Amino acid sequence: LGKNKTSSEVNQVTIRRFTEIPKTQRKTMTFDNGKEFSNHAELSKELELLCYFANPYHSWERGLNEHTNGLLRQFFPKQTNFKIVKPETLERAVMLINKRPRKSLDYKTPFEVFYSDKSDADALQI
Repeated sequence: LGKNKTSSEVNQVTIRRFTEIPKTQRKTMTFDNGKEFSNHAELSKELELLCYFANPYHSWERGLNEHTNGLLRQFFPKQTNFKIVKPETLERAVMLINKRPRKSLDYKTPFEVFYSDKSDADALQI
C-alpha cells in the first residue's frame, strides 16, 4: 500500500490476506487511530472478528506489535527503504522471527502455535 492509503484500499488488502488464515485463528484485530481504519466495521463483518483501537500515544496497549517491530529492527534498521528491500529478504526475516521460540508461548515458536502441528511448521522452509 502507498503512503496515502484509503480505508477502502486497506480493507481490500486486509480482507484478501486474512481470508487466507483459518477462521479459527482470526479472533481480534487492534488498530491505531489512523483514518485508514475508519471502515473497521466492514473488516469485522467480513472477517468475523472483533476490532479494537488503541488509545493515542499508548503504544504499550499494543505490546505485541511494539515487540514485533523491535524484532524487525534487528533485520531492518529505522529509515530502511522498503521499496528496495527484496520481497524474499523480507520473507526470510519474517520466517526467522516466526521460528524463534517465545517465552510468552511457553518456549514454542509462533509457527508451532499457529499451525498446532509441528510437521506443518517444519514443512515451511527458510
